[in-house]
Amino acid sequence: MHPRPSAPSPLRSLGALLAALALLAFGAVTLGAGSARAATGTPLRDEGLYPRAVRLEHNGAADGRILTSVVTFDAGDGVGTIQESTDDGATFTEVGQVRAPDAAAGRGLCCSTLFELPQQVGDLPEGTLLWSASIGQDSSPRRMAVEVFRSNDVGRTWQYLSTVATAANDLGLWEPELSVAADGQLVAHYSDETDGVHSQKLVAARSADGVQWSGHHDTVASGLGTDRPGMAVVRRLPSGTYVMTYEICTPGGQYSCVVHYRTSPDGWDWGDPAYLGIRPETADGQYFRHTPTLAWSPLAGSPEGRLFLVGQELANADGSRAAGSGRTVWVNDAGGTGAWRAVNAPVAVDSTELDFCPNYSSALLPSTDGTSLFEIATDWDGDVCRPYYAHGAV
Repeated sequence: MHPRPSAPSPLRSLGALLAALALLAFGAVTLGAGSARAATGTPLRDEGLYPRAVRLEHNGAADGRILTSVVTFDAGDGVGTIQESTDDGATFTEVGQVRAPDAAAGRGLCCSTLFELPQQVGDLPEGTLLWSASIGQDSSPRRMAVEVFRSNDVGRTWQYLSTVATAANDLGLWEPELSVAADGQLVAHYSDETDGVHSQKLVAARSADGVQWSGHHDTVASGLGTDRPGMAVVRRLPSGTYVMTYEICTPGGQYSCVVHYRTSPDGWDWGDPAYLGIRPETADGQYFRHTPTLAWSPLAGSPEGRLFLVGQELANADGSRAAGSGRTVWVNDAGGTGAWRAVNAPVAVDSTELDFCPNYSSALLPSTDGTSLFEIATDWDGDVCRPYYAHGAV
């Protein structure tokens, strides 16, 4: 069990966990005394946290561009920094910034996500870019919120769109994730610490227009109040099934913060929230702990395409740290069922630190045929948390 965050150390479930420490520090992400041995790959920028990447598919002439988002800081203000590649991820240029007024003046920004609308939602046209984040963990009084911003010029400019949820107390709302349900409504998933019963749970809300949010309900809420499900990532398979990955941090033991997944037929109804899901494993019983992310791509010969999964730490069946930890990604061509197969991660992170930087919530973006993978992973370079990117064959 990770300790309850309180300013100035907004600890989380290793979901927004130590991210808070960085997000709090006045401006630069320069907190931990991390390893001086940085990850392999090319630096995306000088510093940044919580990387995300999308390949545009619904923006006409801009389709095929890769856009990335990382959380950065400017004189204490949390900023979502948007970069673009027009050469399939070989090089990147900064093209925009998301500046949330409620994150200004050191009030806190964490755990952003980047999403391209695959279809029209209300008045939001297909191809609209959405960026969402946890905002306000360092405010006084602390009342965190999950806010959404929009861009209709391929990430150049951004406008506030809506607030999914606002905390009723001084506890946390973390790690938003956006998807579109089978009925065409926009769905926001997030981690919620505020109900007074669960140390943390996963919640979803939906919107027919991206502005008004309703139907807030638990998707994963353990019967053990000290459990902390968090860091949801959702992908839709060709069959229409939705897959959600997340960590469940527990009071201790070998499976603390172990990665789980569960499925939904429509992206909204995830079944009994008390059902904690399935622990994905390799054939020899290895499993991931902490900060999972999930990606999907088409794959010739596989009706469900190919899923890609990564976590901060790879464990052996007995709970010991695996030799490939920090340098391994998994693939599965059966919709997540059965054993997963290990491949080399494009970015190798050698650090054994389990804080908010090394291999923390890495971004995965497969090629359009599922045979190669683009990754952004963060690692300490001296005392700076820096994002690195690379491509690798699968």
